Amino acid sequence: MLNGGLNPPHIHPHATEILLVLEGTLSIGFVTSNPNRLISEVLNPVDVFVFPIGLIHFQFNIAKTNGVAIASLNSQNPGVITIANATFGSYNPSINPDILAKAFQLDKKVVNNLQVKFDGINK
Repeated sequence: MLNGGLNPPHIHPHATEILLVLEGTLSIGFVTSNPNRLISEVLNPVDVFVFPIGLIHFQFNIAKTNGVAIASLNSQNPGVITIANATFGSYNPSINPDILAKAFQLDKKVVNNLQVKFDGINK
């Protein structure tokens, strides 16, 4: 992972993920379900972390150098849903901006802008 690289918030609906850091420093975390609480850590080489099945999680390289990590999942078909891509980049049809504005407590113009930015990601 490049310096400043991000594996954005996503879920694996069918698998638990284990991450082993080989090089660099990663800021990682996941959000628990009900209540939604962030569990986060800073991982260094040889640190290991487990992301529970189906929970939103991320990895961000905070080192000044590139990082290397190995991720393993306990399923041949773990699935992956990147939260922003799925929410703002859905198409044919896209999610109604009024729904997203209300759900995220955003101005509809902000939602429209995000949908334009994510347009084509999932096509």
